[in-house]
Amino acid sequence: MIYLELFLTFLQIGAVCFGGGYAMIPLIRDQVVLRGWLTEGELLNMIAVSESTPGPIAVNMATFVGSSQGGVLGALVATLGVVLPSFLIILIIAALIRNLLQYQGVQAFLRGIRPCVVGLILSTAVTLLLSTVFGITTVHTAPSTDLRGLAILILLVAFAILFKALRKKKPSPILMILLSAGLGVIFYGV
Repeated sequence: MIYLELFLTFLQIGAVCFGGGYAMIPLIRDQVVLRGWLTEGELLNMIAVSESTPGPIAVNMATFVGSSQGGVLGALVATLGVVLPSFLIILIIAALIRNLLQYQGVQAFLRGIRPCVVGLILSTAVTLLLSTVFGITTVHTAPSTDLRGLAILILLVAFAILFKALRKKKPSPILMILLSAGLGVIFYGV
């Protein structure tokens, strides 16, 4: 039954992944592509839409995948699956936080998780870069540079550097998303 499979898949992802939505992307990718729920291209589009819409990216991704596989009920069970572990853990931690942080074991646990989270986020960034700009989705895929995607990336980086130099602060993520969307329309057409 698809609803149970959606719930259990996203429950597993929510239970074992630390570090937020970006750290969950490799796990979601593995599960979703492995099960044939989305293709690599659909997943990349979903990541872009999930990043551009309000709310946590992992929740948006779970909702999108659930909706694509089981409609509204699929969206509900996938979303519930991905948020339930975090909700329960945060509820327990909130009740015990003052006492827990004093233990060396808890501090060691948290210090040990940090490098893993950084690695997962870097893995996501590299995967997105390779697939979006160079068309590499698997080890066996031959590179085919998307010059328009590369041009958009270069323009965004140049804009961010110029903005920071002139304004002495980083540009707003909203401004960057709107600029990238506009560049996408210009470079790829409507």
